[in-house]
Amino acid sequence: MSNIKIDAHAKINLSLDVLRKREDGYHDLKMIMQQISLKDVITLEDRDADVIIESNSSDIPLDSSNLVYKAYRLLADMYNIKKGIYIHIQKNIPVAAGLAGGSTDAAAVLKGLNELWNLNLTKKELMDIGVNVGADVPYCLMGGTALAEGIGEKLTPLKSFSGKLILLANPNIPVSTAHVFKNLKLNDIKEHPNTESLLRSIDKGDTNFLAKNMGNVLETITLKEHPILNDIKKYMLEHGALGSLMSGSGPTVFGIFENESDIKKCKDSLSNRIKTVIMTKTV
Repeated sequence: MSNIKIDAHAKINLSLDVLRKREDGYHDLKMIMQQISLKDVITLEDRDADVIIESNSSDIPLDSSNLVYKAYRLLADMYNIKKGIYIHIQKNIPVAAGLAGGSTDAAAVLKGLNELWNLNLTKKELMDIGVNVGADVPYCLMGGTALAEGIGEKLTPLKSFSGKLILLANPNIPVSTAHVFKNLKLNDIKEHPNTESLLRSIDKGDTNFLAKNMGNVLETITLKEHPILNDIKKYMLEHGALGSLMSGSGPTVFGIFENESDIKKCKDSLSNRIKTVIMTKTV
């Protein structure tokens, strides 16, 4: 029986801007996406028929509503594959946290099945398929540092922003992405991130400028509804972070740190107040 293991890295948004609401109900976005070393591990095994999904986490669905199943089903139908699959998800990325945990797992399944079934699809072909599973899936297939536009599927690779110290803090508050976008009032947003200047700072390797000028317009909704997230941001800034931002629609807040000593002290201190605090790095 053939089996394969694939790493599925989380992402953070170094910047997230919403430009307009489209006629199809989606929003046009402009985001700087960054993968981090925090990852799930996906194990795939060939099966003759049925689909079995298992996980170490009780927080995710193990049926056809999971994006990993949707990725399997889409690829199997497109290429007339009659086999089943066993999928094990070793879940390390917090669930529904603004870190693309579901999307990165789905991307890993597409990568793994491409190898397991000898489909020989290019990364670009997988990305074109992946957008039908979820808007973040193409980025999760690409990885690294990227500018994402459209609904997130139009991607431009950027100079690597790897090796930066990142602290994640997740207070385990349920946040619905659909709710955040539904309540977002674009006309009321007074401050948008200056994406072009942030792109220049990445190109120059100016971590300090980027950290101090990051922006996420979705904070206008999520931080208002959950003030603890603003408290976490302030705490990180007071304890050595160069900058702090909410990732995606939340509730995870991250800080960029310059040295190991500061990030470890902040982690130890925050861990007494917040349910999930994780040290990681950009990759």
